[in-house]
Amino acid sequence: MTTENAAGTGGPDREYADLGATTENAMAIAETSMDRVREIVPHETLADRIRGKSVHATGDPEFQHLIRFTGATDDDELAADAAIADGGPADADDQPVRAGARAVLDSRPIVTDITMVKAGITGRGHDCPVRKAIGNGTELAERTGMTRTAASVLELDRDGVYDDAIAVVGNAPTAALALADCIEDGTRPAVVVATPVGFVKAAESRARLREVAAAHGVPTITNVGRRGGSGLAAGLTNELIHVASDVRQGAIDAAWVPESPETS
Repeated sequence: MTTENAAGTGGPDREYADLGATTENAMAIAETSMDRVREIVPHETLADRIRGKSVHATGDPEFQHLIRFTGATDDDELAADAAIADGGPADADDQPVRAGARAVLDSRPIVTDITMVKAGITGRGHDCPVRKAIGNGTELAERTGMTRTAASVLELDRDGVYDDAIAVVGNAPTAALALADCIEDGTRPAVVVATPVGFVKAAESRARLREVAAAHGVPTITNVGRRGGSGLAAGLTNELIHVASDVRQGAIDAAWVPESPETS
């Protein structure tokens, strides 16, 4: 398998763009935009696709250097070693992307922190149910004084919603901190995408998630610094969907996204 096939840079670019664009003019804009991103960001590995999407979502070429990948499990490492032995590019950062694409292919739920992130998730290329956390946990928030987003995450976690799900946090640092606590207590999302934004606890919440993910083997895609936001979180999640679509269409070798234990 070539690095070009691994990254999905061949013929399916049109299908890739079509996941977000539906008219000829929109397709042309989307494809030109991604062509320009590829002039800035390497496009050799699955992790590069996430880095490129961060640049596309923010309009900032430097953002590619702020993305972090953590939480690879032993099984992920073995799969990566096997893929590399078969001629794939060696990038340990690919594992969370593989895990996210596998979760999409398995139609795992996508759970966002707020409505804005949920609205940004594409409806194409997947059969994942998409829901938001906000709106749950009202009584818990009123009783404890914690933020509504933190309470909503804890409330859904009590119902087992986050296990094997694609957990997405794009706005609230307290939601990311609550999710980290849940993971520490035994919750196991399939993958976490977390880019909460702001000057208060945003960077710290992502650092906490990375620490917990590394300790418990939960695949996680985050960024460093104060920047982030709902659009970025939705964009990165959509890229996981795009990778899964490329696997389904044969543009990426399915061996790069190993079967989950439940489906193998």
